[in-house]
Amino acid sequence: MKRLIILLIFIPFLSQSQIEGKQHNQLILRGATLINSTGAPPIGPVDIVIEKNIITKVQNVGYPGVPINENRRPKLSKNGVEINCEGSYILPGFIDTHGHIGGRSQGARPDYVFKLWMAHGITTIREPGGSLSHELKIELKNKSEKNTIVAPRIIAFSTFNSRVQSPDEAKEWVRENAKKGSDGIKFFGAPPEIMQAAIEENKRVGLRSTSHHAQLNVVRWNVLNSARAGLNSMEHWYGLPEALFNNRVIQNYPPDYNYQNEQNRFEEAGKLWKQAAKPHSEHWNNVMDELISLDFTISPTLNIYEASRDLHRARRVEWHDDYTLPSLWAFYAPSRISHGSYWHYWGTEQEIAWKENYRLWMTFLNEFKNRGGRVTTGSDSGFIYQLYGFAYIRELELLREAGFHPLEVIQSATLNGAELLGIDHLTGSVEPGKYADLIIIDENPLENLKVLYGTGAIKLDENNKVKRVGGVKYTVKDGVVYDSKKLLKQVKEMVDIAKKEAGYKIKQPGIN
Repeated sequence: MKRLIILLIFIPFLSQSQIEGKQHNQLILRGATLINSTGAPPIGPVDIVIEKNIITKVQNVGYPGVPINENRRPKLSKNGVEINCEGSYILPGFIDTHGHIGGRSQGARPDYVFKLWMAHGITTIREPGGSLSHELKIELKNKSEKNTIVAPRIIAFSTFNSRVQSPDEAKEWVRENAKKGSDGIKFFGAPPEIMQAAIEENKRVGLRSTSHHAQLNVVRWNVLNSARAGLNSMEHWYGLPEALFNNRVIQNYPPDYNYQNEQNRFEEAGKLWKQAAKPHSEHWNNVMDELISLDFTISPTLNIYEASRDLHRARRVEWHDDYTLPSLWAFYAPSRISHGSYWHYWGTEQEIAWKENYRLWMTFLNEFKNRGGRVTTGSDSGFIYQLYGFAYIRELELLREAGFHPLEVIQSATLNGAELLGIDHLTGSVEPGKYADLIIIDENPLENLKVLYGTGAIKLDENNKVKRVGGVKYTVKDGVVYDSKKLLKQVKEMVDIAKKEAGYKIKQPGIN
């Protein structure tokens, strides 16, 4: 307390509102515990010096529980500002490797999505193709780079044109996509000769690639084919169990299956991992080892299918009441038309199958990581009761459930994502020379990842009273400080206005 009083007396004081929303010639974050993504354990207290948008120094300034020697600290420049972070934790900004910027069907505008992401410490997203026009996506990307909007850094992918008819046409489409300023391509599958040509040409022009290996083409072209052709990463897990088949070629579809019936599609998808080679068997090992040798990355998006194994939990999470738009809630409701709203009659048998699906899937992911494979954190929010920002934190919890140590979870959410996107020289860890993309939080997320939710975590205090702790305090992107709780409050105001205008109240499906 004495040291804080001295700071207030001798250092020019700026209110927090004067620090927020702008870059500074010098910004010093004082006395935090650093949880980095480099494999290092937490260390603190440290001072982190930022000049405009770049980290210039990360300095150890003492020992836990011991008064800091002021002579060891980086000096504040004449026009510098600082934030006292004693008792807080600093992490690299999170990277969402599967972040759709809203959508027409969901009625979710970009500013709504951006603020939810930024409120949860997400400072970079890979947009893997969606309903936004290419022109709008590039416009938002440029505004984010200039920090003229509150938004994460955007890595903008395009969806491969399913109407392409030949390898030559595929190559031409890839070249045109590069000229338009796209950062990469997301595939859903195509005939093998077209996939081969497109992936190879995309690699030749220097762009990155990913794929959701949809069932319509996966028999002829699975994850292993894509990785051999030069694909950088896969989304979800489609195409991976198929690469692991050793006693069948085609998924065991029931006779009345119809791909356009989404309960059929998702119910049978929940049985796929049981049709794959057993964990640690020869074929299972060979596929894994080859993917790792090809420097292949998995962005599993575990959270987006969680309603399949526990619909009630996903539908009733507490943040829907305050932060889910009426249009988004309506989109989630059971429907034969809305994508991902496959609740025709979803019950215990489907959930039990999906729980086993998760167990086998998580076994592969954890072993893939243990052998040196790269796993990133992606959310795919806006579908299946998963809300932007909140779902990303749930993804961290699910990686923990899969067997990742909390430090490995943070690495997947930061440095691994930066490596996949080819920006690890710019972001993904807290090191001098990198962008100042940071998260500041007053609770230790390694102890409890739930403190990263915007709604915080429940804790009983010494007086036997329940309180909420956590929630990201500040998100720093490009050296610009944002009050994360204020951003979340602004989202709630958007939702309140939308509800009032529509006369809408969230109700559970089938209840009047």
